[in-house]
Amino acid sequence: MKAAQFSRFGGPEVLEIADLPDPHPGPGEVRVAVRAAGVNASDWKKRQGLMDQELPQTMGYEVAGVVDELGEGVTDIAVGDRVFGFATGAGQAELAVLPHYAPIPPSLDFAAAAALPVAVETAARALDQLGVRSGGTLLVNGASGTIGRAAVQLAVARGARVIGTCGPGNHEMIRALGAEPVTYGDGMAHRVSALAPAGVDLALDVAGSGVLPELIDLVGGPEHVITIADFEGAQRHGVRFSRGDTGRALYTLDQLGDLVESGRLTLPVGQTFPLAEVAQAHRVGEAGQVRGKLVLLVD
Repeated sequence: MKAAQFSRFGGPEVLEIADLPDPHPGPGEVRVAVRAAGVNASDWKKRQGLMDQELPQTMGYEVAGVVDELGEGVTDIAVGDRVFGFATGAGQAELAVLPHYAPIPPSLDFAAAAALPVAVETAARALDQLGVRSGGTLLVNGASGTIGRAAVQLAVARGARVIGTCGPGNHEMIRALGAEPVTYGDGMAHRVSALAPAGVDLALDVAGSGVLPELIDLVGGPEHVITIADFEGAQRHGVRFSRGDTGRALYTLDQLGDLVESGRLTLPVGQTFPLAEVAQAHRVGEAGQVRGKLVLLVD
């Protein structure tokens, strides 16, 4: 099979499409013919040598495709079914093995389905760790990004009041998701306090914009704040940093169908690229100029 790979660390130019052995599913896993694969910031961090150090490396955690091989014991899905989920090994490839998967909601195409798993799992995990529930007030710092939008919608679905920081150009979008927008930057804490004079219960930092001290003051202590984007700030201020390697909210895959089909969850695809143009996808992603998810399409 063909898969995106790099054999040395560096810029997007180190990426190549390599021929690799076809993978096969183990017990409880399925293999899919990949139709779409999400691109995440962790991909270019890996490519730059900021994460794993082994070489060569493949990439891709979230995929959508058609099941073409079943592992031992799999009875909840059939060959030919459309599924999406988390891949092991290479996800940005022609074939991928999924230990965690769910049927693609009927209203979604493959690209839209591939945009969901990482953002939604990350958001749900952080909300679980914060204990977000009905009746509470949650502040999401960085509400207009992909993970921020997922966090807003999932928290609203749980019955929480949600306040989201974003730029003025995204206020209407945040309102449409069921949250109350507040402009980020100087004076953000005062604007939040004016909107919620009774106080804010919990805060989720998605943007990593150096506002942890303000969030701590707003919620009354670091134990009520979680960040997924500011590791150094979390250590400095005693805030929990939510990691993807522990406590994963994989149950969200099974819940996405109802949320998507009822209109309570939507994440836009910003731009798509053929698998062969993975380097260009990295360039666009690192430039940060596209709203929505970047997705690779596999013929």
